[in-house]
Amino acid sequence: MVFFDRFGRPVTNLRISVTENCNLNCFYCHREGQQGGHREMTPKEIERIVKIGSRLGIKKVKLTGGEPTIRRDIVKIVKRIRPYVIDLSLTTNGTAMYKLAEKLKEAGLDRVNISLDTLDRDKYKKITGFDVLPQVLRGIEKSVKLFSPVKLNMVVMRDLNHEEIWDMIKYAAETGTILQLIEIEAPRELEETEFFKRYFYPLKPLEEELEKRAVKIRERRMHRRKKYFIPQKHGIAEVEVVRAMHNTIFCANCTRLRLTSDGHLKTCLLRRDDLIDILTPLRNGASDGELIDLFKKAVRIREPYWR
Repeated sequence: MVFFDRFGRPVTNLRISVTENCNLNCFYCHREGQQGGHREMTPKEIERIVKIGSRLGIKKVKLTGGEPTIRRDIVKIVKRIRPYVIDLSLTTNGTAMYKLAEKLKEAGLDRVNISLDTLDRDKYKKITGFDVLPQVLRGIEKSVKLFSPVKLNMVVMRDLNHEEIWDMIKYAAETGTILQLIEIEAPRELEETEFFKRYFYPLKPLEEELEKRAVKIRERRMHRRKKYFIPQKHGIAEVEVVRAMHNTIFCANCTRLRLTSDGHLKTCLLRRDDLIDILTPLRNGASDGELIDLFKKAVRIREPYWR
C-alpha cells in the first residue's frame, strides 16, 4: 500500500534528521529546514515512527542531521529501523566514516552520501570551519570498500568551488563514487539576499555540457534527475545534477516526507508552515492508529513548492 498526495505523487521516502547538532560549521547549511528544537528522539521512538511509516508504504529511509554520526547511538538507530525498510541510507559529512563504516554496514546500512564540496584543503576549511579534509577522504576510501553506491554531495557555489566541478568528476571516476552536483536551495523570501546572489550557481548550462559529453544518460525516478556517464582517464564518472530552484519537474516528482530531529513531520525543505508534531502524541501514549492519522495528514497537505 502506497499513499498518494493531492497531486498524484506517491510518498515512499522518509528523510529523518536524527540530530540538529554538527561537528562542522558549513556556512551554507540549511539545517534540513528546521528552525531549532529543544528535544531529540530516542532510537526506540525513531523505530516506532519508521514502523508506522512502513505500514503506509514508506519503505525508503535516509538518516541525516546535523551530522548523524555524532550521535553515539547511531549504529543502534540503524539496527532498530533496518527490519522495516527496503533501502536505508545515511547522509554524513564523512568525518567519522573511517571508524564507523564497518559498524554501520554490520547494522544494516545500505548506502551512504558524503558531503564533499572541494578537494582543496584551504577551501574545505573556509567552507566548514575545520581542517579535516584528509579525515573525510579516509572515510570515503573506507566507505567505497563497504557500500554501493557511495555518493559525494557537492554543493556548487559561484567563485568558491564551481571551477572545481571537472576535478570532482575526475575524482569520482578514480574512486568509483557517484558525484551529485547540487544547487544552493533557498525559499523564495531569501532569493534576494546578498548570500544567495553571491553564491548561487545555476547548473542548467552545466547539464547541457554534460549531455554533450555523456556516453549514456539515465533518468532517476526521484525528482526526474538525470544521471550522466562521463568518460574520464580512470573510467566512467557517474554524475547526477540536483537542480531544485524554480524547477517544477523536480517538485512534481518528489516522493519524500521529512522528520525533524525534534519529532515533527515536514512536507518540504523550503516550507515553514508545514510542521506536524508526531513526537508529543507518541510520548503521550498515542495509538498506532492516531500516529497513522498524523502521517496521512502530512501526506494530505503536501504540495509542490515550485509549480
